[in-house]
Amino acid sequence: MERVRTDAGRNAGPSYAIIDSQSVKTTSAAEERGIDGGKKKGRKRHIVVDTMGNLLAVVVHAANIHDTKAGIWAAKKAFETYPSIQRFCADAGYRKTFEQDVSNLLGLGVDISVRIKPEWEVLPKRWIVERSLAWINNSRRLSKDYEISVCSAQTVCTIAAFRTLLKRF
Repeated sequence: MERVRTDAGRNAGPSYAIIDSQSVKTTSAAEERGIDGGKKKGRKRHIVVDTMGNLLAVVVHAANIHDTKAGIWAAKKAFETYPSIQRFCADAGYRKTFEQDVSNLLGLGVDISVRIKPEWEVLPKRWIVERSLAWINNSRRLSKDYEISVCSAQTVCTIAAFRTLLKRF
């Protein structure tokens, strides 16, 4: 990833990270399943990306754990791997607890993107993580979470992100 960043004229280490989650259905044999607010029965994927859309961290867990509580796991994982991160960006679902946890545990700030109008619009920086989720979902194996273990589900997400990264070379 560092080479892709330096080839684009950026620093090797990211200074700004963007986080988002995605609910996915799972198979009945999967460990750690839950219901996400009545939407989907399965798991949630939290991904952290830099401003170029490169995957910094991925965490998979039961869907019934809210973003404000589980987001810190992905943020910590990204910050431990890339200590050059100075701030995070998140949507309104990460308010309060996530902001406090990032501030207390990592000593960093969080920029919360708030929807200004009730209609669809592109939010600055937020579209990058949404695009990265779409790129990951291009992998047929990730259209539904077929993995039994959480560890293998995270690995498959990472492999899909590497595939996208390799296309840039």
